[in-house]
Amino acid sequence: MLTELTIISAFLAGLLSTGHCIGMCGGIVGALTLTIPKNQSLWLYLFSYNLGRISSYTVAGLLVGFLGASVADQFSLHNYHFIILQFSGIFMIILGLYMGDWWKGLSALERMGAHVWCKLEPLGQSLIPVKNPWQAFSFGLIWGWLPCGLVYSILAFSLASSNIMQGGTLMLAFGLGTLPTTLALGATTKWIITLTNNFRVRQFTAILIIILGLIVIYEAG
Repeated sequence: MLTELTIISAFLAGLLSTGHCIGMCGGIVGALTLTIPKNQSLWLYLFSYNLGRISSYTVAGLLVGFLGASVADQFSLHNYHFIILQFSGIFMIILGLYMGDWWKGLSALERMGAHVWCKLEPLGQSLIPVKNPWQAFSFGLIWGWLPCGLVYSILAFSLASSNIMQGGTLMLAFGLGTLPTTLALGATTKWIITLTNNFRVRQFTAILIIILGLIVIYEAG
């Protein structure tokens, strides 16, 4: 039950992160779509890019889940299950506060990730202009590592899961949640962006995630 709650939270975080996604990825998607060769399928390139991006998220989740499992096995902490569930619940609350624009603590994680990103960004830039779907996929693979507080918060869930497959599933759920927005950005479809960027919708989702976090903490006890 608790695993299902965190997966739902991960998906909702991705789905309702439109405002953040537009700021972080809008220019990237624009750079991709503007360089697509004429008479080529826009959707093929968009799906290829997003497949690469979500693949990177999933790989990161698998790696972090493996790390969590290794730490758990290495130290054999007393009440480890209780500790990781509390950790997951706290991060769900932090994520809800971040999405609701009530507290921007996750921005500090984005600044930390920027140090690694400065090494990867030139690789992504070298793939512009995008000339084929494989290149779009590679472009997505690299830009999937763009520093993002929302991504880092879901990675925290993956770490706390202490399970390789659960870690990957959480990041996959988050990536699938972001898919409608990134496709809409590339295809200039406005209605879904308007819906998910609605202030009340975002705050409702933020409150829901905070409630789910409190449930996780309560159930852990």
